[in-house]
Amino acid sequence: MQALRSSTARTLFCGILIALIAALTTGSAHMLFGAAADAPTDPWTAAQTVKPADLAKELGDAKAADKPTVVCVAPHVLYLGGHITGALYHGPGSTPQGIEDLKKWAQPVPRSANLVIYCGCCPMDHCPNLRPAFVALHDMGFTHIRALIIPTNFYTDWVQPGYPYEKSPAE
Repeated sequence: MQALRSSTARTLFCGILIALIAALTTGSAHMLFGAAADAPTDPWTAAQTVKPADLAKELGDAKAADKPTVVCVAPHVLYLGGHITGALYHGPGSTPQGIEDLKKWAQPVPRSANLVIYCGCCPMDHCPNLRPAFVALHDMGFTHIRALIIPTNFYTDWVQPGYPYEKSPAE
């Protein structure tokens, strides 16, 4: 009888251990440990970020030579649907082709240029585009690059508050 209980306990323990390993390797860890378990690590510091209200003010107040160059690294369809007024498009940051396009554009740009990149495709903690684009530009030696913090999405955090945006003509 003792051997049966020991065997059952061992089987139960192994089952729980296997379930835990499966949860950790399939991205279900947030169900067990909270959302922080799968939150991506940001490659930027707080000083390398800018909030929507601050960028809108900076774009509106800055002299032409002082204005940042704003680059959208979202999927192209989102850029076409609406983007920050004057923003360039080089992306998406989640694909090798998008990163290659971004690097090709950035090659002749002075490494001290004032750059702001953004995506806005989805909640920032799930965005697949912004982090790779930031890393690519940082690794190229850019010293004044900032990530626009869009917590929810472009529409909610930029368009709804009334910050300037434009739509691209249909292609």
